Amino acid sequence: MNALEIKNLNVSIEGQSILKDFSLTIPKGEVHALMGPNGTGKSTLAKVMAGHEDYEVESGSITLDGENILGEEPDAIAHAGLFLAFQYPLEIPGVSIANFIRAARAARCPEGESINAVEFYKELYEKMDALKMDRKFTARSLNAGFSGGEKKRCEILQMSMLDPAYCVMDETDSGLDIDALKTVSEGVNLMRGPERGFLVITHYQRLLDYIVPDVVHVMFDGRIVHSGSAELARELEAKGYDWVKEAFTATI
Repeated sequence: MNALEIKNLNVSIEGQSILKDFSLTIPKGEVHALMGPNGTGKSTLAKVMAGHEDYEVESGSITLDGENILGEEPDAIAHAGLFLAFQYPLEIPGVSIANFIRAARAARCPEGESINAVEFYKELYEKMDALKMDRKFTARSLNAGFSGGEKKRCEILQMSMLDPAYCVMDETDSGLDIDALKTVSEGVNLMRGPERGFLVITHYQRLLDYIVPDVVHVMFDGRIVHSGSAELARELEAKGYDWVKEAFTATI
């Protein structure tokens, strides 16, 4: 199956259970949103998918198009087709945006092939224009001294240049004003298509006004407790999460 599949994933850190029999399937061509209160395990899920070493995976599986990625190194997971857009992108002084992306692209080239510099910069500038990024940014150190909106634009630029099969966006809307939110959303929407799946992790419905999901999932106590259409996000915005907690509590 052409999908990102998470099955019965159990994860803990320092003896504390965080993800509990967590399961989720995101077929290519679909955008799924994951919402929920603080402390329910949303960011933990993103980090485990990307190969973060601080978490103990007790059981379960994560596959991309049938290929297991759980337990692999982060670079192997990235090569398999998963991209994680961070909530708080790291600053890397001394490494320019252009060189960082070019090195990442080069690492994906088949042995013996190299990147055509002219074609690379043409594509890079086109994508920067779409994200309303000044082309001078190519020479700036990655995220160093960037505003929140500039960092998130840079994350989407990397994502579009690396062309992953599955994109996980961990609270990309955090710290964005309305103009930056619209621009970042436009960049994501340009990447939507039958060859790619998205998991959008967010607290707020406002992002989902611009990146309209096919499915919305609500997470509580380390697992998905409710799923629905894009309308579910609006219901959560209006009513909060208490009704979901109460419904979940009543079933255990």
